[in-house]
Amino acid sequence: MAIVAKKIQDVKVTSINELKDVFGKTKDFIFTDYRGLTVEQITLLRKQLRAKEAQYKVVKNNFARIAFEQLSAPDVAAYLTGPTAVAISPKDPNEVAKILLDFAKETPALHIKGGLMGDTVYDAGQIEAFSKLPGRLELIAMLMSVMNAPVRNLATALNDINARLVRTIKAVGDKKAGEPV
Repeated sequence: MAIVAKKIQDVKVTSINELKDVFGKTKDFIFTDYRGLTVEQITLLRKQLRAKEAQYKVVKNNFARIAFEQLSAPDVAAYLTGPTAVAISPKDPNEVAKILLDFAKETPALHIKGGLMGDTVYDAGQIEAFSKLPGRLELIAMLMSVMNAPVRNLATALNDINARLVRTIKAVGDKKAGEPV
């Protein structure tokens, strides 16, 4: 028979509140199983994620579950089993997913469990598919290229008219210069 604590320990409440603060700053999370990774491998992964302004945080499953519940996030309890680390992405979750999947290819001990993007829960297969999509910056670059194309084409066409006129006048001038007077 389990003993039920009458008072929740302050340390636990503090830990849950810290997780809520971290989780409340963003809406994109990828859950991984880090069992079998060495400290050096986790440090290398954290360094790669920091380059994209993301965090990789090892969490206690119960604390994380409670923090997500208190933030009214969708149910992610299925991914909070076993050793769990959360990649927290404040900007571009696509880039974070790419880093995690590339790292998992090099280091098979890392397993992607699933993710929470906004209000949608994704499984590992969907996270892998998501990582293959172009990132936010790539999409903006594509959009800008498409938006610039009509203006660029107009400028080229207008410049071509002047160039043709100059070439025609030069050809007429060369022809007249070659004729006897």
